[in-house]
Amino acid sequence: MTNIDYIIVGGGSAGCVLADQLSADPDCNVLLVEEGQGGDGFLVEMPKGFGKTLTDPKTAHYYPTVNAREGGAGPEVWVRGKMLGGSSGVNGMVWNRGVAADYDRLGELAGEQWSWEHMRPIFLSLENHASGASEDRGVGGPIQVKTHPLPSPLMKAWIEAGREMGLPVKSDHSDPRQEGIGPLQWNIDGKGRRVSAARGFLGRARNRPNLRVETGVRTDRVIVEGRRAVGIAGTRSDGSAVEYRCRGEVILSAGAIGSPRILQLSGIGAPDDLRNAGIDVLLDSPGIGHNMREHVLVMMNWRLRHMRDSVNNQFGGARLLANVTKHVLGINNVMSYGSSEAAAFVKALPESERPDSQLMFAPYSLDPTKGMAMEDEPGMQVFTMTLRPRSEGRVLVTSADPAAMLDIVPNHLAHEYDRRAAVAQFRFVRKLMAQPALEPFVVGETDFTATAQTDDEILDLFRLYGGAGYHATATVRMGRDNSAPLDGRLRLRGIDGLRVIDCSVFPEMVAGNTNAPTMGMAMRAAQLVREDRRNASAQAA
Repeated sequence: MTNIDYIIVGGGSAGCVLADQLSADPDCNVLLVEEGQGGDGFLVEMPKGFGKTLTDPKTAHYYPTVNAREGGAGPEVWVRGKMLGGSSGVNGMVWNRGVAADYDRLGELAGEQWSWEHMRPIFLSLENHASGASEDRGVGGPIQVKTHPLPSPLMKAWIEAGREMGLPVKSDHSDPRQEGIGPLQWNIDGKGRRVSAARGFLGRARNRPNLRVETGVRTDRVIVEGRRAVGIAGTRSDGSAVEYRCRGEVILSAGAIGSPRILQLSGIGAPDDLRNAGIDVLLDSPGIGHNMREHVLVMMNWRLRHMRDSVNNQFGGARLLANVTKHVLGINNVMSYGSSEAAAFVKALPESERPDSQLMFAPYSLDPTKGMAMEDEPGMQVFTMTLRPRSEGRVLVTSADPAAMLDIVPNHLAHEYDRRAAVAQFRFVRKLMAQPALEPFVVGETDFTATAQTDDEILDLFRLYGGAGYHATATVRMGRDNSAPLDGRLRLRGIDGLRVIDCSVFPEMVAGNTNAPTMGMAMRAAQLVREDRRNASAQAA
């Protein structure tokens, strides 16, 4: 393909959407460049296959952080998808869009084009919801969405416990009233198969002659000539160098870790950050890699009275084989469900006017000393997240060598608000689990977290064992003010022909999981890119 109009770097949740939307115009030639390979294997499509894909370096990136935790589990290692579909191919498939207040706030920070008035129809167009169309659900879109088809007695009891605490019970978290408890929605189809961004968007675009997809290429820097981005330089999986050039725009969609890395390697960032890494300064853009927001969580396990209420024994031996067989035959079972099965959005802090915390329920319990291994005894799990954390971390390159380790500082719980929220969430969960509806099922909280009773003891749990929700944002934020690296149309200030379109652009976190918001943002961004192309053509004429 010659005369490329758009180079998209990163084939994840945003990149796949952009590749589909921009190549829908037959007059646009689009190149999508992804470091990983295809994202359509059996383990990717089987929802519970993420237990394997997350631990396979062929399908996942591993980014060590620097938050050493004395006496705990050691520094975190953040995982991201390494395939077409990106993290939408390895995540827990929770479909949670956020609510109107999130996008109206985004409109205040970055421009009215991001308000709920504009984003609501985008999300409806994304969805093909198994529950049918409504004011808050879409049908006919590329991403199939469904609710748990066979809720267990334990899940029903957990939801009833929320009702006993006064929480509204919701059948669908697309409900504009965010506060409440109910079953989760997943981007999983009627046959129990994951619908990643690659499957939903690239699946219908791959055969277009104006779309070219290159896999196995790590992008190392943007080629800039005369203050204009004209291409990218990278490295193939065999170690050979490669360059691609375009006549239009370079769009970075490499995520909250990958996009700031590429910009900094290109000489774009805070001068001190670049000089410390031995990189010449091309553009002073101090926000690159900073302002990072991320969820932090600790798993709370609860011992159950009967194994029939837990799925801890369903992932090994003959039971695992039987469950995989059922999945292949299209029979709903534990292999066909997302990572968590129900959620609650609650006000854990007394001053909160809208939900400040998200609780996630799963009918299994992981042994905290064995990583992803299930406990031998029957158990269930609840974890919590502060929806809009205020602590800020960073992602910085450490060398001009593109293969060098990054300096990732999560900085969890640095802000006093986040510490108060973490403690309040723990106490809220304990109150929920003590409700009468759960008494027939639950023995009690396991010792791993039960021994933490004071505020300081709870915070120590987070410091020693807390882990990211893999929802990092804001490392290349957009904003109305010139201190933001990007303007409200996601164009990098100071370099023409260069945009960033991925989860890194959100200046604050959308209240919940980030996959659906990232796809919605990319859909909206594609509209803005097309508008700018039309305007440029009209001016040239």
